[in-house]
Amino acid sequence: MSDTTHLLIPYAASASEGCQQALQDLALPHLDRLLARLSPLPALSDNGEDTSFSTPHERALARDLGLPAQDGRIPWAAWYRHQQGLAADGQAWAFFTPCQWQVTTDHVTLRDPETLGLDEAASRALLAIVSPWFAEDGITLHYDQPTRWLAGGALFAQLATASLERVLLRDVRAWMPDARAEPAARTLHRLHSEMQMLLYTHAFNDERTAHGLPVVNSFWVHGAGLLPEALPPAASKAVTPTHPTTLRDAALRDDWRAWRAAWTALDAGPVADLLRQAEAGTAVQLTLCGERNALAFHSAPRTLTQRIQGFFKPSRFMDLRNQL
Repeated sequence: MSDTTHLLIPYAASASEGCQQALQDLALPHLDRLLARLSPLPALSDNGEDTSFSTPHERALARDLGLPAQDGRIPWAAWYRHQQGLAADGQAWAFFTPCQWQVTTDHVTLRDPETLGLDEAASRALLAIVSPWFAEDGITLHYDQPTRWLAGGALFAQLATASLERVLLRDVRAWMPDARAEPAARTLHRLHSEMQMLLYTHAFNDERTAHGLPVVNSFWVHGAGLLPEALPPAASKAVTPTHPTTLRDAALRDDWRAWRAAWTALDAGPVADLLRQAEAGTAVQLTLCGERNALAFHSAPRTLTQRIQGFFKPSRFMDLRNQL
């Protein structure tokens, strides 16, 4: 589908009570008209659970790019390096996000790394502090962004890791790699403990506290994996689908009023544009993703039954939302 205009929408719906309330009386006229024109593709999700390590939109995007899509093992960091023109060198890579774990008696919550106020200078200073500890386990850390580094090492070749989106503002214990099943996970658990002990009384955090900034006491590894030795043609020629993040950003903050407003804006913007292209005869694809599943639709002749159903079901999206 390389010649197809593809719009992939993460967090199009959620089973949460806040989202269900936000969906009440939500008018998405362009989306309903578009869905009435398109035909469904085979189901994309192979999990259907909101406990999977990889989100449905990550799995859908990986398949579209021709990347391995096994749960928790989509090599996003290695793909990122490939896209930057950096040699793979046969090494496994992962994203490494410095963060704060907020520990209470019954929860260990990962706070949003963007609230740390890390700038490049502070991030590089922290990187210099922790790098030697990881080097002892064959892990090299490289600066990329203030709240995201790159980590290279054999540890990440087969390690299943949960997306940062899955664990954000949630209890991390449900999303840690299984130390009983994976030796690499035991190493990662140990490194988590060592980092917490190292940073608990470190001058780096003392200075942050003195300036009213949140402490950094942990990290999250995600997007781990190894690119295939020979990327399939789909990956080398792939054009990333348009995937707006406004719904995702609002959903991760549990801001369902903003999520509702974002849907209205998407319907009037990218969705309306896709509808105009479909009406003009351009091949289009629409992928709607929730926290459990992804549903995809494309330009294709519709049966008489499908056309009749589309006519009598003007609110097609409301029929689909519980499947996401």
